[in-house]
Amino acid sequence: MKLEHFALNVENPLAMAAWYVDNLGLRIVRQNPEAPFTTFLADDSGRIMVEIYLNPPDEVPPYRTMNPLLVHLAFVSENPDVDKDRLVKAGATLVSDQHLTDGSHLVMLRDPWGLAVQLCKRGQPLLALVEDHYNALP
Repeated sequence: MKLEHFALNVENPLAMAAWYVDNLGLRIVRQNPEAPFTTFLADDSGRIMVEIYLNPPDEVPPYRTMNPLLVHLAFVSENPDVDKDRLVKAGATLVSDQHLTDGSHLVMLRDPWGLAVQLCKRGQPLLALVEDHYNALP
């Protein structure tokens, strides 16, 4: 089976969708302009989608105070320092900036609504490992 999307209940899906389009290169696949403002966002591969909505309104998780390791959206970044600076100028806040011994560079930010966003430049790209695995299958 293939994963279609990952869904998040958020406080302002329309504004959040616009920010992700403008700043992270996602594109809106489908959007409901009326409550619950369900919006499907796809990455540039067209294979990974995130759904955001406001339903039920009183059960939006407290993203701002949650440990970012509980839930975060991770994006491949060719230059995490440049992307970090650009996103902070666009309203994100820096949480952490790590260089791992395997050559990976991981930057954790929070978007303007508090949801954790990670920028990943892996020493060995994980998506390439997945593709290699599937290409090796009979």
